Amino acid sequence: MMQSHKLVVLTLLTGSIALGGCASGLTGDTYSRDDARVEQSVRHAVVTGVRPVVLEGESSQLGVLGGAALGGIAGSEMGKGRGSAAGAIAGAIVGGIAGAAIEKSSGTKQGVEVTVKLADGREVAIVQEASSKEMFRPGDKVRLLSRGGTTRVTPE
Repeated sequence: MMQSHKLVVLTLLTGSIALGGCASGLTGDTYSRDDARVEQSVRHAVVTGVRPVVLEGESSQLGVLGGAALGGIAGSEMGKGRGSAAGAIAGAIVGGIAGAAIEKSSGTKQGVEVTVKLADGREVAIVQEASSKEMFRPGDKVRLLSRGGTTRVTPE
């Protein structure tokens, strides 16, 4: 009975960690439901520079908690009595560190920094997730769509 309980916990935690990595995209052509039917300001600009960047993964604490639980379960299997408790604690610490690192690296995405020149002569840069559908080059005419402090670059 104890082994089946541990298997259920292991399965649930693994699923939670996997689902934690499923986040909506940050490309110029990806919108959340909250963006639907909401007015955005539009500015026209010309691309002056493009460079690849890396968008770090987020830490939702699912990786830490999942890794700690899995490590604690694995560590408790070592020894009996106090050895089991010490193994559980050590396993939880190591598992939590490993879980956080795995979650962060699995959420890392390729991004693009697009620098544009506005009609008034100012230059601004916007970072967003890279998209195979939207590739920008210097000289391209683009639209900047802004709402509530968030701006995305889309082709004109």
